[in-house]
Amino acid sequence: MSNTTAKPRTVRCPQCGQPALYSPENRWRPFCSERCKLIDIGAWAAGDYRIEGQDEPLSDETGNPGDSPGGRGA
Repeated sequence: MSNTTAKPRTVRCPQCGQPALYSPENRWRPFCSERCKLIDIGAWAAGDYRIEGQDEPLSDETGNPGDSPGGRGA
């Protein structure tokens, strides 16, 4: 068996691009700091990140009348 020590894994911080330790010791992973994590959460809350797609109808009008609570189902 070898006695080599594993090198800690680092990734690029998604916010600033600096190296960030990717292990349980880094409580903000994959971010490098609490600041970068909070900036990212703020961007999500502000709607800066979006996934393009078509809007789906939110009402029960597209289903069968018996499927909705006010319908005349059996």
